[in-house]
Amino acid sequence: MTTATASKKEQKALDVAYAREQLLTHYLTEGDTVYTVLRSVSSSGMSRTMSLKVAKDGKILDLTYYAAIVLDYPLVEVNGSRALRVGGCGMDMGFHVVYSLSSVLFRTRAADGDPGYLLKHSWL
Repeated sequence: MTTATASKKEQKALDVAYAREQLLTHYLTEGDTVYTVLRSVSSSGMSRTMSLKVAKDGKILDLTYYAAIVLDYPLVEVNGSRALRVGGCGMDMGFHVVYSLSSVLFRTRAADGDPGYLLKHSWL
């Protein structure tokens, strides 16, 4: 392994840790509802782009950027809106993204049950 590769991996780990901290400090707490906005569906139907939002203190906040980093999903721009791209079909992909995000953010609470259900999901 080269030094450049190691530093890229280290930087990615730092980015993920920072994004996780931002989400937990400024955006999300247990029981919050994360709203997903479907931006586009590929012509094959095998991938979707969506934005993630949360209502906090009377404001709508965009979680998409930090969620994409934490979940390692590609971040794209669709019609002027930031969105993450998720592959798959045959299930509610919005729920899947929110469940995955909750599992990553609240993984230390796994002893209390499935941490994936600590955030709620709703479509906008």
